[in-house]
This record gives sequence, structure tokens and C-alpha cells, in this order.
Amino acid sequence: MTITFYDLCGRNGARFSPYGWRTRMALAHKGLGYVLELVKFTEKDKIAFTGQKLVPVIKHDETIVADSFAIACFLEDTYPDAPSLFGGEAGRGMAKAINGFVDRMVQPLIAPLIVADVFDCVDDTCREYFRTSREQRFGMTLEEFQSKRDEKVAAFRTALEPIRMVVKDQPFIGGSAPTYADYILFGSMQWARLTSTFQLVEGDDPIHAWFERVLDLHGGIAREEPIAAKAA
Repeated sequence: MTITFYDLCGRNGARFSPYGWRTRMALAHKGLGYVLELVKFTEKDKIAFTGQKLVPVIKHDETIVADSFAIACFLEDTYPDAPSLFGGEAGRGMAKAINGFVDRMVQPLIAPLIVADVFDCVDDTCREYFRTSREQRFGMTLEEFQSKRDEKVAAFRTALEPIRMVVKDQPFIGGSAPTYADYILFGSMQWARLTSTFQLVEGDDPIHAWFERVLDLHGGIAREEPIAAKAA
């Protein structure tokens, strides 16, 4: 069986999508290989066959699955003998709750901290699209939206308190070993790590230590050099 993974990319093929990273870590957790298809912001035609416009997408033989959480569930059900992403139905329910929490409460707080930096990591052919579409969404320039981030970051750090209470007492959100719940928040923070030099959390924050542990998983596949560092 062949898995084709359609993932967002920026300049020089860099992969920084928070949702793409969720899927990338899920595939690594399961030990599954795949054929990679990179999709730029303006290459939605590449995934037109899915009937929607967002990545990540996987094509498993003739089965098409979009949405990172749906992909995780599909991989878990299709490959039950591979390492579990959820550790059972209770863990799947917990991951779904974490997924909603991060999507609605955490991810929106990261964008105002890094979006102008993300723009610098977008492929040259997509920069006009990225700026125009985001500025229409925000009702202001990217630079204005990202202004005063030193003040805005406090709200982000406060929002992480429920996770902080967990990982200060155990290595991963999932317990002694990582589960898909870890990859959900990790994807969002990896998005920031790769595209911006802005520090989301302090070095003595339990969230920082947790993030470093996840970076080292699966042979350290997530320890890519930040795009922001390459541009500096």
C-alpha cells in the first residue's frame, strides 16, 4: 500500500505548516513511509481532486483523507498493529479535546506573534497571495497585526497553563510516552520555531522542556534548522 502525503511548503521547499507537522509526526510515530508531494500556497490545483483546498492530505491507495485529526484517526484504524497514536479510545477522546483546545484557544494566539515573520518564509511566487489574503482576514497589515507582540505573548503563555500543569509532572501530554495529543500542540509551536526567532516560552517553562523532548523523538526528524535562521 502506498501513502502519498500532500504537505504545505514555503521557500526552498521548507515545510512549516502546523497541521502538516501533526501529520508528519503521526506518520513517523506509526513508522510509515510515504511519497511526499509539496504544495505551495498558490498550488491548490494539486489537491483539487480532494474536493477541498487545504493540506495536509493523504492518499492511501484510492482513499483520500483530509484534515490532520481525521488523518491520525485513519492511520490508527488502518494500521492497528503499528505503535498506537492514542493508546485506546479514551486517549482518542483526550486527543480530540486537545485538538479543539489548540485550534480554538492556542493557535489564534500564535499568529499575532509570528505572522509577519512567516511571510518572509513564504515562496516568492506566493508572497502577494499570502499578504493579501491574510491582511484581508485581519483587517490590517501583517506588521500591524504582529506589533506589540512582547505584550501579546503573555496571553499565549497563560493559555498553555492546562498543558503546563500536565507536563511539569510527566514527560509528555500522553504520559510516560508521547501520543498524538503531544503532536497537536507541538505542530503549532514547531510552526513558530521554524519561521520566527521570537521566543514563545521562557527557557525555564515546563512547556519548553516538553517541546525539546518532542523535538528529539523519531530520530530528531523535527530538529530542522529554522528557516528564520537561514534567512538571518
